[in-house]
Amino acid sequence: MMQIDHILTPERTFAGVQGVSKKRVLELIGKLVAQHSHLDPDSIYESLIAREKLGSTGFGNGIAIPHCRLEGCHKAVGALLQLDSKIDYDALDGEPVDLIFVLLVPQEATEQHLQILKMLASKLDQASLREALRNAPDAESLYKIMTADDSGS
Repeated sequence: MMQIDHILTPERTFAGVQGVSKKRVLELIGKLVAQHSHLDPDSIYESLIAREKLGSTGFGNGIAIPHCRLEGCHKAVGALLQLDSKIDYDALDGEPVDLIFVLLVPQEATEQHLQILKMLASKLDQASLREALRNAPDAESLYKIMTADDSGS
């Protein structure tokens, strides 16, 4: 089973991010992830936008898991953003979003991609975890909460 700390790093965990709109946040994600990886910010943004056009990655309960396959990406890369305010994200339940977990995977990683998404969705489906993430005062706490071992739940 893939662990969250295999794809998420403290450097790619961001608290209190200003979210103006879905497009702006996806653009920001490209820049933030690129700073802490060898990936190109424009490719990240364009791939995420292309994926959103197929259907919103806003899962509901204020959570979005934007994800895409990416040329030049050699292993799964995650990033976590806690927004300072909720934004409209065309989520499935119509609710605005303030927690975003980004997942970028290699072009060929289909099965792994689905496994990781399933794991993220089920983890973020826990109300207590979402509340803890929303209340995290800083990126370090946010990272610890997200990567805490939840096999005991």
